[in-house]
Order: sequence, then C-alpha cells, then structure tokens
Amino acid sequence: MIKDTTNAKRALHQQQLSAGLVITGGGLSGVCAAITAARAGTKVILVQDRPVLGGNSSSEVRLWILGATSHMGNNNRWSREGGVIDEILVENTHHNPEGNPLILDMILLDKVKQEGNITLLLNTAVFDLEKSDADTISSLKAFCSQNSTEYLLTAPLFCDASGDGIVGFLAGAAFRMGAEAADEFDEQMAPSAQYGELLGHSLYFYSKDTGKPVKFIPPSFALDDITKIPRYRSFNANEFGCKLWWVEYGGRLDTIHQTEEIKWELWRVIYGVWNHIKNSGQFPEAENLTLEWVGTIPGKRESRRFEGDYMLSQRDLTEQRPHHDAVAYGGWSIDLHPADGVFSERPGCNQWHSKGIFSIPYRTLYSRNISNLFLAGRIISVSHVAFGATRVMATSAYVGQAVGMAATLCLKQGLLPAQLLQETQLNELQTMLMKAGQYIPGLTLNDGADLVQQAAVKASSTLKFKGFDAVDAWKSLAISAGMLMPFKAGKLPVFTVPARSSATTKLLCELWICSRSGSFTPDVLMTSNTLTVNGDVELELDFDVVLPEAGYAFIIFRQNAAIELGYTDQRITGIVSVFNLINKAVSNYGKQSPPPGTGVDEFEFWCPQRRPEGQNIALKLSEAQDLFEAENISNGVDRPVMQPNAWVADRDDINPSLTLEWSSVQIISSMTLCFDTDFDHPMESVLMTHPETTMPFCVRDYRVVDASGREIYAATNNYQTRNEIKFDEPVETAKLTIYVQHPLPHVPAALFAVRCYGPQQAAN
Repeated sequence: MIKDTTNAKRALHQQQLSAGLVITGGGLSGVCAAITAARAGTKVILVQDRPVLGGNSSSEVRLWILGATSHMGNNNRWSREGGVIDEILVENTHHNPEGNPLILDMILLDKVKQEGNITLLLNTAVFDLEKSDADTISSLKAFCSQNSTEYLLTAPLFCDASGDGIVGFLAGAAFRMGAEAADEFDEQMAPSAQYGELLGHSLYFYSKDTGKPVKFIPPSFALDDITKIPRYRSFNANEFGCKLWWVEYGGRLDTIHQTEEIKWELWRVIYGVWNHIKNSGQFPEAENLTLEWVGTIPGKRESRRFEGDYMLSQRDLTEQRPHHDAVAYGGWSIDLHPADGVFSERPGCNQWHSKGIFSIPYRTLYSRNISNLFLAGRIISVSHVAFGATRVMATSAYVGQAVGMAATLCLKQGLLPAQLLQETQLNELQTMLMKAGQYIPGLTLNDGADLVQQAAVKASSTLKFKGFDAVDAWKSLAISAGMLMPFKAGKLPVFTVPARSSATTKLLCELWICSRSGSFTPDVLMTSNTLTVNGDVELELDFDVVLPEAGYAFIIFRQNAAIELGYTDQRITGIVSVFNLINKAVSNYGKQSPPPGTGVDEFEFWCPQRRPEGQNIALKLSEAQDLFEAENISNGVDRPVMQPNAWVADRDDINPSLTLEWSSVQIISSMTLCFDTDFDHPMESVLMTHPETTMPFCVRDYRVVDASGREIYAATNNYQTRNEIKFDEPVETAKLTIYVQHPLPHVPAALFAVRCYGPQQAAN
C-alpha cells in the first residue's frame, strides 16, 4: 500500500535514457529511420506522441501510403520505394490485402519491436530540450501521459521526424512556414495570395452496412447547410475514408497552434456530410449504413519546413536535376491545394506531374544551423512548391531511411551530419543505402565486399525473348494501348501482332522512346506505320529503326474501337503493357497540358492497368532479344531502369538454377537475394484492396546448395523483395547453386541480384 498525506509539491517520476540516435516522431519517416539505423547497429530511442505508429497512415488517420507510384497513374515505371518501406508495404499487402488500418498498426508495431536496438516510447511527447552550445542539442525532455513519467533523452545525434518539427523549433533550427515568392527559387508554380500559402488538414470517416435501417441524429455542431461546400454534389454513399481527401480545412490558419480549431471545423463538416447522406433523401442506398468511425485527430499536410544546406525547389523536380549527394527520390506530382480547402470554389488540388522521378539530395536532410540535428519526413529542406511533391508518406519514409543510415555512419566515424558530404563518406553512405535496398537514381552499387563480383555466374537457362506464344483474350482498342519493352542498341526486329476487325479499317502504329535517360515518358517519336486490318490477321510491323543505345521503347497502337488486339496471360519481369489511361484521382486526363508559364512539361500518360487486367499484347519478334542474362544479378541495379536488370529463366526450364563458381574456396557468412515484387504496384496500405497477396513475378520457393550438393538454405512461400540469409556457421565452398521454381505457370522465375559476404563484411 502507498499512502502519502504530505501537501508538498511533488515531482514527476523521472527516467533518463541514452542512445546513439534519438528520433522524435513515429510516423513512417521516423519508423523507417529507426529500423534502418537499428539494423545497422545503432542504439535508437523512438519517441512517438501517439498510442500507435504510422502517423497519417495509422488507424487514427487512415490515409493510404503513396509515393512515386502515384496510384499507378503516372509515367514512373517500377518506381515503388525500396528498402524498409518496401518491406512494410509488401508485408502489409501479403497479410492485409483488404486494407484494414488496424492490421497496418500491428505490422508497424511488430517491425519496430523486432529490433532489439530500438527503445520505443509511445504516448510520449517532447516538450523541451537542452543544448550544450548554440548549435548542439544535448538532450530532450519528454512526457508520457500513460505512465506519468518525464524522460530525459540524451544522445550525440537527434532526428526530428515529428511533422511539425518540435525539436527543430525548440532548438532554434532555421525554418520557414508558408510559400516563397516566385523569384526566390525561380518557381513559376509559386501560389498567389488568393490561392493561399499553406495546405490544410483532412479528417476522414468510415461507414458500415448493418443489414437493417439505421437512423442518424446529427450533433448540434454539425454543418447545417451542405451547400456551403461548393462541391457538395460530389458526396455519395459509396465514398468514404481517404477517397474524401479533399475534405480539407485550415490553410488560412496557423496549422500548428490552431490545429484543435481546425479539427472542430472538420468535425462540423464530417457530421454535416453524414447528415446530408442519411437524411436528405437523396441517397436511399444509405438507409442501412451507419457511421462506423470518425477520425479524432486530423491528417496534417503542412506546417514548418526546415532549412538545410540545400533547398529543393520546382526546377529540381520538373527538370529531374541530378545531385551528387542523392540519397533518395520522389515521384509524386507537385500537388498544391487551395488554402480554403473544402470551402473553396477552386478544384481540390492543383497537380502537375514531372516526366519521371526526381533525386533528393542529402543536403536537404539536416539542419544548416543545428549541427547534430537530422530532418526527416515532410519537414525536410524544400520550398513550398517542391513540398507539394516531397510531403507524401512513401517519400517521407524513403528519406527517413537515408537519415537512419547517415546517422549510423556519423556515429561510426565520429562525424556530424554535414561532414558526411566529404566524397569518401558520401560514397560510403550511398553504398550502404543501396546494399539495404534503397534505389538511388543514376547510381549503381559497386560493392567490393560482394564475393559474387569475383564469381563466374552461369544459368541453367536464360529467356531469349521472342515475344509471346499464346493469345488468351481479345480486347478492343477503345483506348490506345502499347508495350513498354527493352531492347539492345541496333536495328529493331520485325513485330507480328494478332489483330481482328469485322470490317476493313486502319491501325496507326508508332515507336516512341524517351528523351531523358531512365525516364519512362514517351516523348520522342521515332517513326510510325499505318497497317490495314480486315478480319483475323497477323500484322507484320517493321519500323526499320536503329536504336542508338540500349533502353526501353514504346510500341504504341493508337485508338480504333473497330479493332481488337490479342492479349496473353504470360508476364515477364521488366516487360509491361501500357495504356493511355485517365486517372482523375491524380489529375491524369490522358495528356498533361499545363497552362503557359507554369514551368511544367506537356506529355501523354502511358500507364499499366491493375491486375487482374494488364495482360500483355501477344506480339512476337522476328529475332530473339538477349536481355535477361545471368550476369544481370551482379550489375548493381535491382529493378528495371534502362534494362530489366534481371536474370530470367527460360519458361521451359523445369528446374531453373543459377550457379556461382570461384577459383578458390570462399568463406560465406551471409547472402542477399533480390526478387521481383513488381515495383509498379503501388500497394496502397488502407481502403483499397489488392487482387493477390504475393506478386506474380516473385519466386516463392528456392534452395541453395554448396559445391558438395549439401543444401545450406531453403525457403518456401517467399513473398518479400529482399531475402537476407545469415548462416549460423560460415559456409566454406568454391561453388553455390541457387535452384528456383517458376512462381506461376505463365510467369518465369526471375532474380534481380545475388550478393555474398564473408565474416567481416557480414558483421559490417
């Protein structure tokens, strides 16, 4: 029993914790930074002021995780972010294809708790800090509302991933809030005062069919006149959750200190909308629906942005400028919203896409005037316009991974964040990131520690691509369609295309390539042919073109609803059908036609269809293309870019295998295998559902044997992109053979990379 009858002022229970890195903010950027650093050997304290992890992706807000893939509605092929955020999205898709936000909460908590180097403090808010000098943080003070404990958190390095930048603000880090004038960074998209300088908050609701009529009596504070919302006719009984992202408010207010006022206004709107749906008489289909959930904290888009040694701006994105210190990338459109949000007469967003992904430099990920402070998430060093693209969660998570690895390297070498810009350290950071699965545009992993680089690589078979040998369906050319395919430099083969029509008609066929290296926007027309279709035919298509260099090309068949093309269920890594689709959710109307003076390119959109659609056009090639050689597994790129970058086995090989052979015995402590989990698939984390739990290209079952034929590892039911294998005892052998099974009857086995490390490299 505890009995205390004194009337003296009491102190809170206090606890002091120390680590190598303290991360404030348990959204995806903080989570991915923490996991990355912990796996690299750093002791981390992760401080989260909410009861769950995930921030805007959590069950408290329920926004889907998106980044460069943009709902598969742009030209950023194979652009899903890699590393930890890819691992999380693949895991969630496998276990949670229905998009249940509670399951995502569970997955995030489990991922963090599996890391012994992470100390997780939930329900704990940072409220103060101490500095050892003007530009150095020494400790944070935080309070947990659940155990009534005040924490003193000390570390040599700190990361602010808190969204509002509480640590940076308290520390005196230079920051901005609002929009820059157009002339500061030569940004033609800089908003006017009428449009507004801040993006607001959003609040979502979920409905549920109870199977019987349900009444709804609105609260007194509900919006009583739905016509105050100019887009009120857009509301319907079938859309809920983050599909109503445009129910936004607060861009004219202080989005930090007036967040509670903003929340109450959003509650007023939400309950008013539901009252309209239930009681206006316009939605009889809503009779059995009940309001299952309403958010209690708003999803916040914008507040402070902090200044690093570089500020990313519009031209960095639209021109896809390279940066020597690139550590991550983005690919969401420049997506700005009117400050008046749901009460604005303007469209809910002003969204303009770039022709491809853009690099994010390391100089944007630390404070320029607080020497030991990293920045992660939406508060990184960008202009308001560039923020329109970098703010989304998958991009935020990706820069969080870069920060986690950078912090580890700083601690190992006794450096401060800015000191990693030295060439040697920067190269090491980029190498460490790529080894952990972080694709960086324009860079190739050159890993001298990888024993595979010294091995002779042989395959039991290699796919010699001559096209597809089956027609499984016929589809109308009601919209323009095409194939995005890789080719070697030189003359293109002749193509044979199955087509049919009920009457004589013309088919316009075009060959396009991309003007920018690594881009997937067809903007250079090489040539075109017009063919005659009458009945069932095999069209012969000879473009008579010599490609100046290896790369991807688009074979495009222009719209003609009188024609059907033959399609196949066969799918191959690095080859995809594309369509001139419209996706209004991301301002894709088939062609981007920006007004003059915006500094944005005009181009067509060519996007894949979501499975189970998206079959390939069943074309054949006159000459086989050698694109899938075994040597691709050691070329340092683990996704399609200029080429597929994968070894693909022949479809008829009943026991595909890859053999690594050295001239002498090697001591191998670990292996990394990189599989194809379809980097085109966005894997939205909530609300949207997915047609499968394992990507069709991903090898499920494989085994590894040594020179004596002894099985040293086997896996079944794999669904992850990267498999990290650590042997209990080092394997001594001069040869390894990896036997893989074709994942599906119509999908041949593929591998992007195999890496092997000795004891010292494995320890590092």
